Amino acid sequence: MTHDPRTALLHAALEAAEHGWHVFPLRPRSKRPALHGEKACTRTGPCAHGHLKWEQRATTDPDRIRAAWSHAPFNVGIATGPSGLLVVDLDTPEHKGSWDAPDGATTFEALCERAGHAVPHTYRVRTTSGGTHLYFTTPDGVRLASTAGTVAASVDTRAWGGYVVGAGSILPTGTYEPLSGPETAAVPSWLLSILQPAPKPSQVPSTAALGQSRRYADVALANETRNVATAQVGEREATLFRAARALGRFVAWGDLPRHVVEQALQEGGETAGLTAAECRSTLRSALNWSITHNQGQRNAA
Repeated sequence: MTHDPRTALLHAALEAAEHGWHVFPLRPRSKRPALHGEKACTRTGPCAHGHLKWEQRATTDPDRIRAAWSHAPFNVGIATGPSGLLVVDLDTPEHKGSWDAPDGATTFEALCERAGHAVPHTYRVRTTSGGTHLYFTTPDGVRLASTAGTVAASVDTRAWGGYVVGAGSILPTGTYEPLSGPETAAVPSWLLSILQPAPKPSQVPSTAALGQSRRYADVALANETRNVATAQVGEREATLFRAARALGRFVAWGDLPRHVVEQALQEGGETAGLTAAECRSTLRSALNWSITHNQGQRNAA
């Protein structure tokens, strides 16, 4: 028995909306949005008061969904931010241009083990490239951005500013297939700690004198080192990662020498029970990222 693709995809879009996920049409057999771009916008209909992009037009309204999917067998796009979702994209290394690296699923499992937890049981979808999407709900009031490679190689995330192709969608290479029931777990606390942005430079008073800034940095160093040293099992690596990102800005601004930060956090991490190698690896990547992203930003506001 064959099924009409348009009917099947409409059902997939309505089912996603029933979970509170905001959907929008993707071009048939494609990952690209089917909505018009800003240059082609006529400023009519939904865009009467200004052009609306796919994230703004995504909806859970079944009438709007039926109207949209009546025109073509559109694939299903899920706007993760408005849906209150964080989707972890576990990719395959060849999809990233590498054949000798571990895949995203292996890397994510290792991260979970180092955080002291098993891979969470949550709604998951197999992609047509052989990867997996893990769906998590985000806490109220927390706004996460999408990331690429921030968590680990071949591990991307989709939140605000991003979308995923929903289950049931059809590409030339296959169909996105659900691998579990629809129950969606909350974002693990250790992952949330990694993904939440470091405090903005504007939180440091831009008018403070150099001596005051360095005293502020010294206090921050002491506080973050104490947080790392007293972190509980399951939170240690995420706490170390977050501390290194927070303190990296003081290194970038010249308030703290890098070796002082590394030594303090290394000792704190080992006191908490992490190995020396785990501390060095986490510190290196987190400090490099923070220093790069905070150079020249002290007075930005």
